[in-house]
Amino acid sequence: MVQYKIEVTTGVLKSSGTWDQIYITLFGTEGQSERTELDNFGTDFSTGTTGTYTLSTDLSLGKLLLFKVEKDPFFYLPEDEWYLSKIVVMTPEGEAILFPCHRWISRGELVELRGGRALKGFEEDHPLLIEHREKELMLKKSVYHGIELKIKGLLGSAEKWESIEDMKNIFSWRKTTMSEYVTEHWKEDDFYGSQFLNGPNPNVIKRCSELPPNFAVTEEMVKPFLEEGSSLQEELKKGNIFLSDQKKMDGIPPRAYNGEPLHVTAGLCLFYLNPENKLRPIAIQLLQQPSEQNPIFLPSDSETDWLLAKMFIKNADAMDHQAVQHLMKTHLLAEVYTVAALRSFSVIHPLYKLLFPHFQSTLFINTGGRSTLFGPDGALSISSLGYDGLTELMRRALSETTYSSLCLPEDITARGLESIPNFYYRDDGLKLWSIINSFVKAVVEYYYPSDSEVCKDTELQEWIGEIFTHGILGNKASGFPESFHTAEELTKFITMVIFTMTGEHAAVNNGQFDNYFWMPNGSLLLRKPPPTTKGQSSMETILETLPNVGDTVNIGALSWILSETYTDVVPIGTCPKERFNEPAPKQMIKEFQVELSSLSDAITIRNLQLEMPYSYLDPARIENSIAI
Repeated sequence: MVQYKIEVTTGVLKSSGTWDQIYITLFGTEGQSERTELDNFGTDFSTGTTGTYTLSTDLSLGKLLLFKVEKDPFFYLPEDEWYLSKIVVMTPEGEAILFPCHRWISRGELVELRGGRALKGFEEDHPLLIEHREKELMLKKSVYHGIELKIKGLLGSAEKWESIEDMKNIFSWRKTTMSEYVTEHWKEDDFYGSQFLNGPNPNVIKRCSELPPNFAVTEEMVKPFLEEGSSLQEELKKGNIFLSDQKKMDGIPPRAYNGEPLHVTAGLCLFYLNPENKLRPIAIQLLQQPSEQNPIFLPSDSETDWLLAKMFIKNADAMDHQAVQHLMKTHLLAEVYTVAALRSFSVIHPLYKLLFPHFQSTLFINTGGRSTLFGPDGALSISSLGYDGLTELMRRALSETTYSSLCLPEDITARGLESIPNFYYRDDGLKLWSIINSFVKAVVEYYYPSDSEVCKDTELQEWIGEIFTHGILGNKASGFPESFHTAEELTKFITMVIFTMTGEHAAVNNGQFDNYFWMPNGSLLLRKPPPTTKGQSSMETILETLPNVGDTVNIGALSWILSETYTDVVPIGTCPKERFNEPAPKQMIKEFQVELSSLSDAITIRNLQLEMPYSYLDPARIENSIAI
């Protein structure tokens, strides 16, 4: 007789344990074991516990291939799902083999687990495993179509605000240091400019070497706001002029509000980096085509004229941020990467093991968000563009999205932002990108020692093919790869995927309450049309333009929910669900965690010197996946 020592770990989630009877069967190259009940003296399979069992066979089963787990379908108690984390088998030959599970198992369900080292499809050499892998992938392709969830929304008053100060009472119990700073400094041009670098939407501003022909700014208009003795042309040549241009919104019909269409400004905002290294807005044109009814607003205009102009720019920026930079470029593209992986990779594939921690909860949060946030009655539909307008905005944005724009180092260079000071999103983001890239490179080179291994991996090629077809809609102009030919190409793409689902999502998500809690600083909804002449506005105009009380609560609640930190957050680099069996990738993960910890320490030290700390790309605050 030979013995197999079996360690069975039940999950730590609430109600992970079970009273049901559990049976196992081991399959090896030399045969299979009897169907055996796991039963020790006392209670088995309690939440957060590991039980040790012994399975005996007449002879060694040889190399272990599959581990079958079954919950007794005839137990008399009510359904009692079990969360099986993992099983570790110590063979008679002294080898410890990990069989990861990390899923719920229902009564009567039979689960087949793969263990041992990660394998690409073409490396399978046993008929049983080849057949098992084929069946697994066929099943996964049919299963992953998503689920529907529904969360009750918020309702509120239709009354308008009596004063700006009254807005401070909304969520007064849920303040942050940054949200209070925004409340006090929202009118200041220095702070306004800084948000285009380190706010929730740092992805639109770019260096401007010459003005767009439709931007009717003259030297005389902006000369008072430049360094004394300088000119606009000189500052353009020095690289001190920057632009935010929302031209992709031009012509999108807004939604109706109280029976009348709202107004969306596809505006242009010019910024100047002054000798004190402060980025300030110096000219705003609220519509794409210049005209007498579309004046250039300047810092020298009346306070309320200038505030209104900045508010309309931020309104367009907030809608672009939520629909394009946040929803489309992180959540929805992440869903494409996730579903394609679930359909294309076997669970034993090394890239499935590498990527799955970064896919955790993404489908769950996206399916819920479709109805509660972005559905026709969702929270985002309260915006000036509404559901149809935001959908059109995303359609336009997707057609313009390029692979390089999703790769942070290339995007920073393309926008000419390599040297602009106080750009902490860039500084922290590039360091994080480099750390992720080094980790991915080590894993890829371990499993793909040559480019030929990349080329012949059919599951890998199917994954990128599905992404190109269903995510980018076959747009060759996007520069997205249709297939992989080298390990270097693969490393870059996986780096982009992991960065998108960790760092980029954190950058565009985690600061929403900080920056949008104070509604005048960036509202998704503005009720009045933009000013067409100067000198006609007042603070009353601003109050009439801002959302009413109920809409303010709704939008504020959205920013709060999306920025909330929950108790079950899994930080980037954390791998609570062990999947790799080989020592090498386990060591790579440990080294990855050390690098992330060092970056976190450096950001913490840097932030001690800043009036406005930037913590959204601190690895300690970045989730391992898009889970909110």
